[in-house]
Amino acid sequence: MSEQGTRYETVTDDALPEQHLTALEAVLMVVDEPVPAADLASVMGLPAGQIAELLAELAAEYRGERGGRARGFELREVGGGWRIFSAPAHADVVGRFVLDGQTARLTQASLETLAVVAYRQPVTRGRISAIRGVNVDGVVRTLLARGLVEEAGPDEEGGAMRYRTSTYFLERLGLTSLDDLPPLAPYLPDAGSLDDIDGVIG
Repeated sequence: MSEQGTRYETVTDDALPEQHLTALEAVLMVVDEPVPAADLASVMGLPAGQIAELLAELAAEYRGERGGRARGFELREVGGGWRIFSAPAHADVVGRFVLDGQTARLTQASLETLAVVAYRQPVTRGRISAIRGVNVDGVVRTLLARGLVEEAGPDEEGGAMRYRTSTYFLERLGLTSLDDLPPLAPYLPDAGSLDDIDGVIG
């Protein structure tokens, strides 16, 4: 096992190692959906029981039960997994921030990604990335937060989540339905090239 993995296995009887807490916290900060404790145990090379202690310790710390102030976020177990959420006490403030953000102008990357979803929906992040040539995870999260796109269920072949535009998207563009979108062909050198991409990565 690597040196890092060996350090993770070193546990004291009277306190949880600080490095274990910070490593687990780092992982939880980048997940975009609840992650099972078993997966956390696997990636950190720790026993499941110790992971449970680490999660309980972090949750208590965020609630202010370890001598510090209560945080604006909390660690919760939801749907068989763990994830960091904003604290319910500040739901009104967070809600206003999200709504205000919807009035801000979209970046070029967001506009391009939204266009791909609009014309290729339902479409997975992988296909969007292949069409745009860049990673779109962050952009898709932004579009989801603004309510412009929504989940459309898993892909039947690979199981990846697919996305489609929302009713709010139509409202913002003043469209009655997706049939009102302008034709895409005039803006593409070869409309069939998108189908070729799907065939390569599908």
